[in-house]
Amino acid sequence: MTMTTDTIRIDDRDIPFTPGQTIMDAALAAGIYIPHLCHHPGLPPSGNCRLCMVKIGNRSTAACITTATAGQQIRSDTPELNATRKTITQMLFVEGNHICPSCEKTGNCKLQAMAYHFGMLDDHFPQFYPRRELDASHPDILLDRSRCILCDLCVRASRDVDKKNIFTTAGRGTQAHLIVNTPSGKLVDSPIAKTDLAANICPVGAILIKEKGYEVPIGRRIYDWQTIRETGLQEQVELKNKD
Repeated sequence: MTMTTDTIRIDDRDIPFTPGQTIMDAALAAGIYIPHLCHHPGLPPSGNCRLCMVKIGNRSTAACITTATAGQQIRSDTPELNATRKTITQMLFVEGNHICPSCEKTGNCKLQAMAYHFGMLDDHFPQFYPRRELDASHPDILLDRSRCILCDLCVRASRDVDKKNIFTTAGRGTQAHLIVNTPSGKLVDSPIAKTDLAANICPVGAILIKEKGYEVPIGRRIYDWQTIRETGLQEQVELKNKD
């Protein structure tokens, strides 16, 4: 098939894109799932989790922050890339305290669902068991930094959608952590509300709404019924329907 000026090729399939669209958004719009945790339709991309790494020729790049360009030859669903993604997922598990059987987020957790997606049966790496500050100061919202994967979703949601700029990240490497933009550093002194997108977008159990634990029984939760591939494609469709 001859390439047109508005087409890219992903895994031997030609798909259209609009000017300025990223490879990730073009792929999802075409029904092609590229694994991701830090991407959310409608939010500016950050490229934090690196699960969406694809190959363009011999170059590796994050699909969520790379603009689609006519004629790109992209590989995504390959054994090599998926093995790397599985390793990243295993590292995310051991870098935080993700004890799925005792976590309220189980069944609704994207990290857990990603592990299922890649057939992850063990953590592979030694557990870090980090001790990070828990903030239960707010009457409606709990912040457990030990589960944070630094996806930056709450930062972008608060800044770009809620217009409150409540969260940011600080530090580097193993010292990187989520902070609350108040003089005390506590959620209780922030204007966050339990209806804010930032309070509900966390893909793991780092930000939870209080007094809602297990309202939906285990066995009836999102990933008890759907795979993360199905929900990832569905999110893009829902955004398109809103526009």
